Amino acid sequence: MKEAIDFWFDFSSPYSYLLSEKIDDLAARFGRKVRWHPILLGIIFKATGSAPLTLQFPAKTAYSVLDFQRSARFMGIPYRHPDQFPLATQHAARAYYWLHGHDCALARRFAHAVFRALFVDNIDVSAPAAVLDIAAGLGIDRGEIEAGMQSPEIKARLKQEVDHALAIGVFGGPYVVIDGHPFFGADRLPQIEKWLETGGF
Repeated sequence: MKEAIDFWFDFSSPYSYLLSEKIDDLAARFGRKVRWHPILLGIIFKATGSAPLTLQFPAKTAYSVLDFQRSARFMGIPYRHPDQFPLATQHAARAYYWLHGHDCALARRFAHAVFRALFVDNIDVSAPAAVLDIAAGLGIDRGEIEAGMQSPEIKARLKQEVDHALAIGVFGGPYVVIDGHPFFGADRLPQIEKWLETGGF
């Protein structure tokens, strides 16, 4: 069986959202599975001395928002830049890992729903209630997932994922690792496709 692809992302990352809409279908064309790893870029940025694109300087902020929207149009993906941005996503990430431990396919549907809630419907997914609403919309019991999100085991799991991301050199999102080779950014999708098609270059 071919090695799985690792996809590291934060739910508040526009480019991660764009790649999330394409990566599974692309991987499936070449007989690959994708392991999704939601992390917290705020911790990554603090550890690496970086910052979100929209919190650096005005010209970069303006360009970045323009490019998020243009990249989405180029990729044929709906996008509305959120009013609340950037924002914290630990509740969504914890919910994902709890779901993943019960139903991997449902966790993937939940991840897509969170991304689309933020970047299409302009919903503030930093709020625990919003995360629970998204889960409930997929038929997930609110009480069960709320308890799971608050469990020490799930909080530790998210911390472990962030620590592991730092250990392997993740500095932003999306960050994809294929056959030990990293690819950063949604604009690396053509390179990812070529790599999968040829077995490396």
